Amino acid sequence: MTDERYPIGKYTAPASFTEEQMRSWIQEIADLPGQMRQAVAGLNYQQFDTTYRLGGWTIRQVIHHVADSHSNSLTRFKLALTEDNPTIKPYQEADWALLPDYKMPVAPSFQMIEGIHFRWVELMNSLTEEQWSRTFFHPATQKSVSLKAALGLYAWHGLHHLGHIKVAMGKV
Repeated sequence: MTDERYPIGKYTAPASFTEEQMRSWIQEIADLPGQMRQAVAGLNYQQFDTTYRLGGWTIRQVIHHVADSHSNSLTRFKLALTEDNPTIKPYQEADWALLPDYKMPVAPSFQMIEGIHFRWVELMNSLTEEQWSRTFFHPATQKSVSLKAALGLYAWHGLHHLGHIKVAMGKV
């Protein structure tokens, strides 16, 4: 690995989305909570404050971020399924990581991640091809994003941050 910011590489969207690839991404999302818990098993409170790189987030911040980010994603999916290309609300994730709740123990965020992922996977497993093509508009990129594309990005996002945790664990 040459760039600790991207331990699994940068995300590249595929040219097309196969059913097999989408099922694999859904499974990655389903598996992420357990993989994250397993990665940090046995850490004491102070070890959660280990960063994955100089100037990077702590393990604690990464876990809280995944809870926040993936709850936003579930909401974005639901908005896209119930509204016509809704404009989503971006947020300043780096600023959120500085808020006081990002210093608390990670147990509540793990509960959130597990619950969000369970509900999200159930929702995704029920979608029709037409529903997968629904979109939301992201004002930061000025682009409409299909749920298929969002699935790939968020499957990568979870593994990306799991990679950060694993890099930090090598420093504990």
